[in-house]
Amino acid sequence: MIADVSKSSKIVVEKSTVPVKTAEAIEKILTHNSRGIKYQILSNPEFLAEGTAIQDLFKPERVLIGGRETPDGQKAIQALKDVYAQWVPEDRIISTNLWSAELSKLAANAFLAQRISSVNAMSALCEATGADVSQVSHAVGMDTRIGPKFLNASVGFGGSCFQKDILNLVYICECNGLPQVANYWKQVIKINDYQKNRFVNRLVSSMFNTVSGKKIAILGFAFKKDTGDTRETPAIDVCKGLLGDKACLSIYDPQVTEDQIQRDLSMNKFNWDHPIHLQPISPSSVKQVSVVWDAYEATMDAHGVCILTEWDEFKTLDYQRIFDNMQKPAFVFDGRNIVNVDKLREIGFIVYSMGKPLDPWLKDMPAVA
Repeated sequence: MIADVSKSSKIVVEKSTVPVKTAEAIEKILTHNSRGIKYQILSNPEFLAEGTAIQDLFKPERVLIGGRETPDGQKAIQALKDVYAQWVPEDRIISTNLWSAELSKLAANAFLAQRISSVNAMSALCEATGADVSQVSHAVGMDTRIGPKFLNASVGFGGSCFQKDILNLVYICECNGLPQVANYWKQVIKINDYQKNRFVNRLVSSMFNTVSGKKIAILGFAFKKDTGDTRETPAIDVCKGLLGDKACLSIYDPQVTEDQIQRDLSMNKFNWDHPIHLQPISPSSVKQVSVVWDAYEATMDAHGVCILTEWDEFKTLDYQRIFDNMQKPAFVFDGRNIVNVDKLREIGFIVYSMGKPLDPWLKDMPAVA
């Protein structure tokens, strides 16, 4: 389409996270349809994070521009640099070749996901040995070479990018005859899946090895706080695992609609990535799922509570009120390590918090791997 309507030379900038070599494909298509017009393709990957997108746009840590290492390519890079220079300090604008820019984005997401899987792997070991993953990650994060960010143990990472970008990286490695490198990155996803399964197994084994017919409250469905995005959220796999054992779920998330939750739970994995017209129009509602608009309603008469998103409001809930209205024994499974475990145990809850020393109740009931 660009080739059809262009009347003068153009700079085409790819912003999206794309498979490496996409710029080359765009370049070939435009060159073959050029009718004498010159095109320069730049790769300028997006580093915005959901929940902080505006801040990330105005004060980016870095702006990456990849282009051809030819005089025309360098001119195109300079033209885009001049746009960013209006509000971004010069030293934060990095120019690279095309492939480096495309690969840097995949690598950045892979490294972030790897940190989460690393701390999640440690959380399993902490539970087995009686260590506290929060203390371990704090001690590790004090090392300036490592730093404290992305070291919170949880039920797993989600979002539309991490898994997709790692699988993209794995595919590129396999295509380039690097199976060992591909297998290394696959492990990041395997640990993430293991963590979600471990959470479900721990929950089921704690509740006398069955959740059939029991009401479980799910607090949080989005993949992280301050967004309504549910793509690849760990909540989907956790809920499906519980539904597989015939649990009745009552779900509350301050931002996610009932329609979205039903759609996510009735869709096959990765279908969210299909164009909307190829997705089921009205999601077949899952019978054992009710979506409510209040944490207290979700937990009323429940046997257990699962915290799957770290929404701030879940830290300040009246847990005494929740306990009083639940079936006993009352369980809390904190997949985000946001509750005060000691306080909840004082109230009377049996608490499972990822990577924290186990409740005496749980020690007798090993999590089935």
